[in-house]
Amino acid sequence: MSTNRREFLEVLAQQEADAQPTGEDRVFKKYANHTLPNVQAKSTAGLSTYNGQWTESEAIHLIRRTMFGVKNADVQALTSLTMDQAVEMLLNNIPATPAPPINNYNTTSYTDPTGVPAGQTWINAPYGDGNVNGKRRASLKVWWLEKMVHQNLSINEKMVFFWHNHFGVRYADVVDARMCYTYHQLLRSNALGNFKTLVREVTTSPAMLKFLNGYLNTNTAPDENYAREIQELFTVSKMYAPHYTETDVQTAAKVFTGWRINTSTLTSYFDPTKHDTSNKQFSSFYGNGVIAGQTGANGANEAYQFIDMLFNKFETAKYICSKLYRYFVYYNIDSNIEASIIEPLAQLLVASNFEIKPVLAKLLKSQHFYDMDSRGCFIRTPVDLIVGTARTFELTLPTGFNDNEQFLAWNYLRNYMVNINVDLGDPPNVAGWPAFYQTPAFYELWLNSFTLSARMRFTDMMVNQGYTANTGSTIKLDSLAFVNQYSQAGDPDMLINHVASLILGIELGTTEHNLMKGYLLSGQTQNYYWTNAWANYQSNPDVANTNLVKSRICSMLTAMMRLGEHQLS
Repeated sequence: MSTNRREFLEVLAQQEADAQPTGEDRVFKKYANHTLPNVQAKSTAGLSTYNGQWTESEAIHLIRRTMFGVKNADVQALTSLTMDQAVEMLLNNIPATPAPPINNYNTTSYTDPTGVPAGQTWINAPYGDGNVNGKRRASLKVWWLEKMVHQNLSINEKMVFFWHNHFGVRYADVVDARMCYTYHQLLRSNALGNFKTLVREVTTSPAMLKFLNGYLNTNTAPDENYAREIQELFTVSKMYAPHYTETDVQTAAKVFTGWRINTSTLTSYFDPTKHDTSNKQFSSFYGNGVIAGQTGANGANEAYQFIDMLFNKFETAKYICSKLYRYFVYYNIDSNIEASIIEPLAQLLVASNFEIKPVLAKLLKSQHFYDMDSRGCFIRTPVDLIVGTARTFELTLPTGFNDNEQFLAWNYLRNYMVNINVDLGDPPNVAGWPAFYQTPAFYELWLNSFTLSARMRFTDMMVNQGYTANTGSTIKLDSLAFVNQYSQAGDPDMLINHVASLILGIELGTTEHNLMKGYLLSGQTQNYYWTNAWANYQSNPDVANTNLVKSRICSMLTAMMRLGEHQLS
């Protein structure tokens, strides 16, 4: 572990006094007045295939980066495979298309005005009004969160969120929840497919046409919104000089004129009468290329011709590979990373006709990915923290919950995620969340004195009292069941190492390990204080024995998830 990374952990309150559950205020004050160090990954390993040991440590690193949360069962599944097989499993174990979201927002005080019964899907219902669409959008977001929590052993959910951030559409601005759902399904169905195909489909999707005013773009009043963002944010970017020009934006706007939304069928269509039929001359950045103006239905082809121009620029391949690198490995890209990682991946992407899966396979099987300096080197996103915690502890809802009660329970987790700066479906702008692109801080933007406090309060609550809905039912992490999965749970040292490997971004230091051990031993110094308590519980799980081990486990978990290591991935 680098000195900078340890400094970061110390800033977040890793000293023994600050790690105590009663030391919350000291932790926050210490953090709030400190400027985070610029943690720099030092890996010089390249894209050659990883040939080191394949243990739980490597499998956990792979799971932590490609999924939300680390489940013990997933670790066991991947360690039974080779590294190559494990990566292929994650890339090819694509889940079936999930059943659509439903009317789970029916309460005693509200009924869907379009007549959708409780428990039935609304995706083909009439629009209704703004009120019901707000409820449907919340239903969609909760549905999405639940798919993350219950994801199978696959990278698919991580990629759905990646594309949602890359092609940032705000559901609140689209308004129509049915179009939001269709857009989400577009990203989901193409999550591990062809990047160029995805750009083509996003360009003419009703949600994107609505969000960036494409449906208002006409030959008499060209709208530059999408023409600008497809270049700056979705393809060639401004990462590499020289850049496209402002004239290129204005010209591209004319290319995209004429696309409209059929609000009855929720599909897009091309209206030739709204299309600019003039020839479109581009700058030297695009080789002074010209897209000949076309009339009638053929005018729709101009958009696809321009996308071809974008994908003929190597900058497009480099840009998307840099975003994948920052998402899965680390946010700092220096000249060495550019030359040894980004450039070769971009070449592979072009050679693969812009299929994403070969690029991910190359990266996730590389020496660079498994280098120790590539582990635990960035801060967990709010999605990783909230969804990951639910998955790791296999959070389940009380039996007997009806659809609305389930909605309220999952919606609580969704709202807590909003509280720490990620609102699924509603990125702050078309560029996505700043932590994924804002230099030089990047992921450090996820943490401040408020969000760190809120993260700790969430894990404190879910380990201890849980969340009680207005229905009177409580959801919380089952800490005892979590520990019961481990066959060596009677050994406090082995138990701490096992738990830490699943929930922390990097290994515990000796001081932190001993602190956790103190909770299991109830302040004693000999291992048998825990070993005997656990053995008594195993042989006779009565109320007294159960409560004894549960209280110690909860104290240990509370303290462990307050450590800075818990904020790292």
